[in-house]
Amino acid sequence: MVFRPICTIFAREIYEPMIVCIAEKPSVGRDIAQVLGATQAHDGYMEGNGYQVTWTFGHLCELKEPHEYSPLWKTWSLAQLPMIPQRFGIKLKTDKGVEKQFNTIKKLMLGAERIINCGDAGQEGELIQRWVIQMTGAKCPVQRLWISSLTEEAIREGFQSLKDQADYQSLYEAGLSRAIGDWTLGMNATRLYTLKYQSQLAREKQVLSIGRVQTPTLALIVRRQQEIDNFKPETYWVLTTLYRGATFTAVMEEGDRGFRTKEDGEAALAAIGSLPFTILSVEKKAGKEAPPRLFDLTSLQVECNRRFGYSADLTLQLIQSLYEKKVTTYPRVDTTFLSDDLYPKCPQILAGIVPYAQFIQPIDTSKLRKDKKYFDSSKVTDHHAIIPTGVNPASVAMSDMEKRVFDLVARRFIGIFYPDLKFQQTTVLGEVRSEGLHVATFTDAIPFRASGKVITEPAWQVLWAKRKSDEQETADEKEGTEEGTLPAFTKGESGPHEPNLAEKQTTPPKPYTEATLLRAMETAGKLVEDDELRDALKENGIGRPSTRAAIIETLFKRNYIRRNRKSLAPTETGIQLIGIIQNELLKSAELTGHWERKLRLIEHHQYEARQFIDELKQMVSDLVLSVMADNSQPKMPQ
Repeated sequence: MVFRPICTIFAREIYEPMIVCIAEKPSVGRDIAQVLGATQAHDGYMEGNGYQVTWTFGHLCELKEPHEYSPLWKTWSLAQLPMIPQRFGIKLKTDKGVEKQFNTIKKLMLGAERIINCGDAGQEGELIQRWVIQMTGAKCPVQRLWISSLTEEAIREGFQSLKDQADYQSLYEAGLSRAIGDWTLGMNATRLYTLKYQSQLAREKQVLSIGRVQTPTLALIVRRQQEIDNFKPETYWVLTTLYRGATFTAVMEEGDRGFRTKEDGEAALAAIGSLPFTILSVEKKAGKEAPPRLFDLTSLQVECNRRFGYSADLTLQLIQSLYEKKVTTYPRVDTTFLSDDLYPKCPQILAGIVPYAQFIQPIDTSKLRKDKKYFDSSKVTDHHAIIPTGVNPASVAMSDMEKRVFDLVARRFIGIFYPDLKFQQTTVLGEVRSEGLHVATFTDAIPFRASGKVITEPAWQVLWAKRKSDEQETADEKEGTEEGTLPAFTKGESGPHEPNLAEKQTTPPKPYTEATLLRAMETAGKLVEDDELRDALKENGIGRPSTRAAIIETLFKRNYIRRNRKSLAPTETGIQLIGIIQNELLKSAELTGHWERKLRLIEHHQYEARQFIDELKQMVSDLVLSVMADNSQPKMPQ
C-alpha cells in the first residue's frame, strides 16, 4: 500500500490533517498501527506516517435509559406502558475509563481529514463504531476496513480496498434495528410482567427479565424439562437370535420397536426356538462419506462442548483470542463455506501450519481438491468459514485450551482436501418359518435383519484418530464408528440359532446440553440432523452466532437455568417465568426466528428497517393491552 508522505518546508516538518483509524480493541488497534507505520505511542492512540490509530473497548455507547426520554418513565408503573420513544438516542456509558477514551477519540476525529472504521467486520462491530463516530460529531468522510483475519497481509490488502461507509449502511441499520427492538421489547415486557404478576412471584420484588431471544430460549429448556418430567415409559420386548456369531433382530412393523406384550414375545420365542434359521438375501453396497464441513461459530461451539465440555461463551473467547493472535480467521460467522477466490491461497495456508505436515504431506498441494460442499461464493456474504490463516501456530503462545480449539479448526480445514471416506455396508435378511404361526403381526414366519459397516478406505478419518495426549477428549467423540464385520453368508443357507427375548423401555427426551441448545437456537427449535436442511433453517434461527453464547450466559446469571454436569435444566424461577407468560409470541422460538430473518433481510437490502421497528412497536403495544386486560390468574408451576 502507499503511505502518506510527510511534507517538509524550510527544514521544518509540517503534518497534514491526519487519517484517524478506529479499531474495536487496543490489541487490534496496535496491530493495524504497526502495519501502517504508526509507531509513536500516546495515551489512547498510536501515531505516525500520517495516521492516528485509536480504539474502543467494545461498546462505549448504548441506547438511553427510559428516564432519559421522559421523567415519567423513571418509576415503574403500568400506567406508563408502553414506553416507546418518538426518537431513540444514544449515550456514553457511565464509566471513567470509557469517558477518558472517548474524549481522546473525539479530539482525534474532530481534527481528522478522514476516518477509517476498523471495527470488527460484522453487524455488532459496525454498530459499535458508528455510534462512537456519531457521538463525536465528526463531519469528515468515513471509510470502512473489512478484513477476515489480522495478519499483516490481510490488513495491507484491506487498506488497499477500503470502501465508503455508505456501502455498509444496511449492515448498520440491521444492527440498529436489533438494538431498538431488544430495548423496546425488553424494557416494556420486563416491567409489564413484573408489575402485573409481582404478587404471585416466589420471591418478593423479584424482577421478571424478558428478552426477544432470551425468553424463547428459556422456553425451549423449560418445555424439554416438562417433556422429561411428564414422560411415561412404555415397555416392549425385542426378539433377537444369534446365528453363526452374528446377532439378527426381528423386523417389526413400521413404528413398532418390538412386541407390545410379553405374551406375544414369549409365544414367538417358543415358536422358533427349535426351528432352523434361513438366510434370505445378502446385499452389499459400497458407500462414501465426504469430509466434515468447515466450522462456523455455532458448529465450533457445538463441537467444543461435545468434545471438551467447553461452554459456548468460553469457546467464543478462545476462538476470538486465536483470531487476535492471527492464527485463525474472523470467528463470528454463520457460514461453513469458503469463497472461490480463497482457493488459490489454500496451498500457502497449508504450508504455514507446520505442525500438521504429516497430514498435509499425502495431499498434492499443486492440485488441491475443490468441492462445492466447501467452496461456494454464493453461500458467503460478509465472511467465510473459520479456517487457519497460515501463520505457524508453533510461533504463537497458546494456552492448552486454545491449542485444542485451533487443532479442531486446522484438522477440519486440512480434511476438505482429502478424498471421501469409503465403506461397505452389508445388510443380511433371514427368517425362521413356523407353519401356523400367528403372533402379533406375524404369520407363518418371523423375519430378521443384521447389518454391518466396514470402512475400506479411511481417507480423511485419519485426521480424527484419537489423540492420546489429549486427556480432555471423551468417548462420545469418536467419528465413523464401525457397526461390525459380518461373516460371509450365502443366500439359502440354513442352520441352528439361539433366540433371545429382552425386555426394553422407551426413554425420555434428553435434557439440552449447550451443544444441543445451540443447534436448537440455530434452527428455531427444530430437530435437524441434515447439514443442508440446517443451512436452510439458519435464516430463521434465533439470535446471532455471535450473541447466542451471551444469551445462554444471561440465563445463568439471572438464575433461570442451571448446569447438571453437561446438561442444562431450568430453575424454579425459570419455570415460573415461562408459566406466567401466556403470550406465545414471547415464548415461540419459531416466531422469534421470523424476526431474526427480517433483520438479515434488512442487512441484505431486502426489507426496510423502519417497517421492522414499526411492526415491533405495534406488537409491544398490543402485548401491553392484552396483558393489562387479562384478569385471569396464570397457573403457577409448583
